[in-house]
Amino acid sequence: MTISVIIPAYNEEKWIRQTLESVDRAKRYLLARGDSTVETLVVDNASADRTALIARSLNAKVVQESDHVISKVRNAGAKAASGDIFVFIDADVTIPEALLYRIAQILSDPSCIGGAVDTNYRPNSFSVKVYLQIWRMIGKAARMAQGAVQFFRRDAYFSLGGYDESLYMGEDVDFYWRFQRQAMKQGSRVQFMRDVQVVPSCRRFDQWPIWRTLIWTNPFVVLLCRRKKRFWDGWYGRPPR
Repeated sequence: MTISVIIPAYNEEKWIRQTLESVDRAKRYLLARGDSTVETLVVDNASADRTALIARSLNAKVVQESDHVISKVRNAGAKAASGDIFVFIDADVTIPEALLYRIAQILSDPSCIGGAVDTNYRPNSFSVKVYLQIWRMIGKAARMAQGAVQFFRRDAYFSLGGYDESLYMGEDVDFYWRFQRQAMKQGSRVQFMRDVQVVPSCRRFDQWPIWRTLIWTNPFVVLLCRRKKRFWDGWYGRPPR
């Protein structure tokens, strides 16, 4: 089994090292327990900082994608990847040591074609933490999964055409829903991992006023505005660093 870890990144010099170091620990944990191989790709989305330089210094392959559309950045990584398993990890997410090993275990079952991993947000604000926990439970009930970490078999990923490049937000949830429907049609299954969790950065929630968090993380707002690029400029184009 060859795993391609794909990390989309835009001006992430403050976070990419921590993310890549956690990936490296997970790679060593996996390689010590099996015959899988792992490659790491960072898709540099025309960063103006040292993102690409740091990625190369940590032995990641750097792929370039200039268009600031997150779905296109994810797809560029997949096209450049050589693995038969794609693991998409956001550039500001820390993963546990056992994550890649658990993904390999899950996908050793041929009936499983992919999945996603539970998140553990740790914002400074208690009210924001409660709010995110509520949406986390709603998301599980609605079978939604964020793109903090998602993983797919290569052939299944490309059979759906990858992430929808007409979407500027919510492309991860959209693809995961489509992926689940595909699995049901072909008698396969998708695994949502709850026994391990990843830790995304809470920089947005810690720096934004709460009203902005309530608006931009509301799935109904995402659904209505997911094709409006200008609406999300402050999320992807000018996020807090």
